[in-house]
Amino acid sequence: MKLLVSVVDADEARTAAAAGADIVDVKNPAEGSLGAPSPAVIAAVRAAVPAELPVSAAIGDMPNLPGTAALAALGAAHSGATFVKVGLWGASTEADAIALLRAVREAAPDALVVAGAYADARRVPHAPLAPEALPRVARAAGVDACLLDTAIKDGRGLLDWLSPEALSVLVDEAHELGLEVALAGALRAEDLPVVGATGADIVGVRSAACVGGRRTDSLDPARVRALRGAYAATPRASR
Repeated sequence: MKLLVSVVDADEARTAAAAGADIVDVKNPAEGSLGAPSPAVIAAVRAAVPAELPVSAAIGDMPNLPGTAALAALGAAHSGATFVKVGLWGASTEADAIALLRAVREAAPDALVVAGAYADARRVPHAPLAPEALPRVARAAGVDACLLDTAIKDGRGLLDWLSPEALSVLVDEAHELGLEVALAGALRAEDLPVVGATGADIVGVRSAACVGGRRTDSLDPARVRALRGAYAATPRASR
């Protein structure tokens, strides 16, 4: 399991890299769960961290607009993102989600495309894609990985919406389909053993790595190191 730390600028990226992040993720929390940063910010983050350290970039909680998603993906990839994450916010059906993801994949063929769904989708009025559909949608679209996050940032996290057993089932299904899995959503250091036991490939954090545990505050290197320690102590699931 790798530790992904979300940052908002190049200074935070340097902090995350120095504190032990395996993947530096760029997003704009002011624009939502998977809020998109500008291409200039992605490029600055890519330049600020070691070349061997992967950079991921969110391109938004995307409405059901494949052309818009394709342009955003192209911008992120050309700005240096290794991983391009797209939130399936506006895609309520599997067919819509597959079409959108294919547009992203075709626009950024050299990037690793990550399909993002929401563990708390059922409390969003327009009903985004159900999380249990994520692996088969990602596989059908030909993308590389799945991400489960939370749509509404109100302190309730991933484990408030899906049980460890349900997460393990989803991870197993994704792995059987040849997909990597990232889990995120207000996860704390004490949640990492639970996440590790699901067999997930990546655990993503923002709030837990920030001053006071608030996602809108600055990154705290001591918190990142503590998360790294918790992650390093997490036993691999034997599945």
